Amino acid sequence: MTESRRADSDAAPPNPAQRKAGVRDDSSLVPRPKVMPLQPQINGAAAAQAQAQRPSGDKSKPTRAMNGGAKAAAASPAVEYTGMAAELDKMIQDHQRVKGTTQMMRATSGNMMMHRNLGNLNAGASARSSLDRSTKAAAAAASDRAKAGPGSNGYAFSGMGNIVGKPGEQLCRALSHRTDPEKLKEMGNEEYREGHYAEAVALYDQAIIMDPTRPAYWSNKAAALAALGRLVEAVADCKEAVRIDPSYGRAHHRLGGLYLRLGEPDKAINYLKQSPMDSVSADVSRAQSVKGRIAKCGDARKVRDWITVLQESQAAVSDGADCSPQVMALQAEALLKLQRHDEADSALRGAPRFGADESTKFFGTTAHAYVLMVRALVDMAAGRLEEAVATAQAACELDPGSREAASVHRRAKAVATARQRGNDLFKASRFAEACAAYGEGLDKGEAGCAVLLCNRAACHAKLGRHEKAVEDCSGALAVRPGYSKARLRRADCNVKLERWEASLRDYQVLIQELPENEDVKKALAEVEAKLKSQRN
Repeated sequence: MTESRRADSDAAPPNPAQRKAGVRDDSSLVPRPKVMPLQPQINGAAAAQAQAQRPSGDKSKPTRAMNGGAKAAAASPAVEYTGMAAELDKMIQDHQRVKGTTQMMRATSGNMMMHRNLGNLNAGASARSSLDRSTKAAAAAASDRAKAGPGSNGYAFSGMGNIVGKPGEQLCRALSHRTDPEKLKEMGNEEYREGHYAEAVALYDQAIIMDPTRPAYWSNKAAALAALGRLVEAVADCKEAVRIDPSYGRAHHRLGGLYLRLGEPDKAINYLKQSPMDSVSADVSRAQSVKGRIAKCGDARKVRDWITVLQESQAAVSDGADCSPQVMALQAEALLKLQRHDEADSALRGAPRFGADESTKFFGTTAHAYVLMVRALVDMAAGRLEEAVATAQAACELDPGSREAASVHRRAKAVATARQRGNDLFKASRFAEACAAYGEGLDKGEAGCAVLLCNRAACHAKLGRHEKAVEDCSGALAVRPGYSKARLRRADCNVKLERWEASLRDYQVLIQELPENEDVKKALAEVEAKLKSQRN
């Protein structure tokens, strides 16, 4: 059971089109009214005064009031609304901006809301229609003002009627529509269905501010947060929904799914069993499977059976724990121990990252310290030694009693020190001493550290020991097949050894990895020419 990417509410069941779109809602969604920002009307006297204040020699024609163009904005004196009118003006402009521009807008609560193109990673075609919507809205506004006639104030609102006569009464009515939490929830549901999750979160937040006692608002917001990858925050909101209404089955089901994705199968099972959803039985079975696989990973890790750790961690991800830092760390550690460094790095890069305090509070200090320790190991193997030292130190501070974390910290510092000393010696052309320094780092730290192996190969090459240089480059490429610098160095050393075919194979790979590199193109051509002349 993947976490349902659905927004729900409290009334009629969804229609088939909504189900197809992947949205569950307990109420029918209503379209939002198209509204235009309030604009001041300038009477004839004000216009004349503005014209009189122009510098002498300015023969431009007076601008007509309420023409909606840039000239009107330039000619019209600034008018500031106060009280209820100002609040309504802000609300309407906010809503118009979020539907018709690509800029950040300010919600009336003081919170910052991102327009959909910024908040949504999957904007697709809908993002490209923003200009069309704003153009249509402007045309509709012009039509509304024309229909309003001279007796109106020039204020036209689609779906709200023209504001004429008693402005105070009309403002109150408009404000009541805009501050109805159910309307905001429906607007959030619409944004969710369109894939605009950040906007949906902002609208649900506004509904919650107005009525925090409705569990559907919290549950819907949790669904939008989960779609944004903010699963820990989603858990907190889902828990609030079930606190408000312990019988809210859909929130229990959603909460169980979130815990499963985060690699907490026991909590997932607890909440799933409290849900009346039809899929509960299958979901509970998957959660139990994840629980068993994580246990097998722990047992296999104790006996250093890294193949089993890798297989079980990958299976746990397939069963639903796809956002669990601990499961991803187990997978990365196994890949590292199996000398598959590039894959270990990719596994951790694809894993979700949570804030230190957030992760410690949610998963516990021991679990978070383990994730940091594995991250330090991967950084060390990839040659990111400064990052490795800092991350390992953070793991030690979080779990001072962990011998593993302390050992990784010592090794990371030793490797970083050895590389720095080797680099300094290499720059001073003391290649033999630099070679020994890199070797010391390999002995004390990570024997398969590709960066140290490649650096030592450079020392061997400078000393004319091309055979040894090829060996070190091959060792680096064994753990990091995409390490172009090591492949380039090996190809060059094979040229020195007149191993044309071996060199050709490396240059053919390099030309795919570095198609614009002129040195690689030239070297490849030279090797091909050597081989051709040799065969002839």
